[in-house]
Order: sequence, then C-alpha cells, then structure tokens
Amino acid sequence: MKKFLSICILFSQFMIAQATFALTIQEKNKETVQNFYELALNQKNFAAASQYLGTRYTQHNPLAADGPEGLKNFLNYLREKYPDAHSTIKRIFAEGDYVILHVHSVKEPGTRGSAIFDLFKLENGKIIEHWDAIQDVPEHSANANGMF
Repeated sequence: MKKFLSICILFSQFMIAQATFALTIQEKNKETVQNFYELALNQKNFAAASQYLGTRYTQHNPLAADGPEGLKNFLNYLREKYPDAHSTIKRIFAEGDYVILHVHSVKEPGTRGSAIFDLFKLENGKIIEHWDAIQDVPEHSANANGMF
C-alpha cells in the first residue's frame, strides 16, 4: 500500500510539473507573439521583428507572400502607405504552439478600422506560420455588443 501511494504521489507531481511546463511554454509563446506584433505591425520594424521568426515563415493570407521577404515587403508597404497605422491587441489566447490574437487595427487615425483574428503557429519558440481573418468595423451594428 505504501508503495502504491508513493507511486501515486510521484505520478501526481509529474503531472503537475508537466502542466506547469506547458503553461510556461504557452505564456512564452504569447509574449513572443506580442513582441513580434508590436515591432512588426506598430513599429513596422522588420529587422527587430525578424528575430521572432523561425527558419521558415508560411503565410496563409492570400494577399501576402511567404517567407521573411514577404513580411518585409508588407511592412514596407504599411510604412509607406499607412505610416500612422496602429493595432491594439484586445485579447490573446494560447494553446500549445498556437497563439490567437483579437486585434483592433486602425490604418488611418480617425477611422473605425478593422477587427482581426490572427493565428500564429510557433516552433521552438519562433513564429513559423500565420493566418488571419479581417472584418471592417461597420458604422452601424445590428446589435449593441461591439466588436471588441
């Protein structure tokens, strides 16, 4: 009986350690994506943001090219066309190697902007893949709930 209890206690400690490790990885992944987002989308600084990219960067937005060069070109476009664009992360979720952002993005100050869901996949703590869904914030809504 003592041996069984000892095994149960060891197993419980192992499971708690595993859960804590997973939570730590998820928190680190969220921090990585938040830092990347600030540097890339708000500061439009590819050189600084690229430190968060993995050895590959697969883009699922059909308007953006794959790879670091695709991101670099997109940030150059933003800097030239929308220098005052700013994105605010409203919510962030992590599950394993995936991080989801709910974002309010405003390309030009004074406009309503867009609601965006960004999904990032990380590998070894680096961003390797990106998906997004973008919806303009309408002037009038059928409900009073707001998009954020």
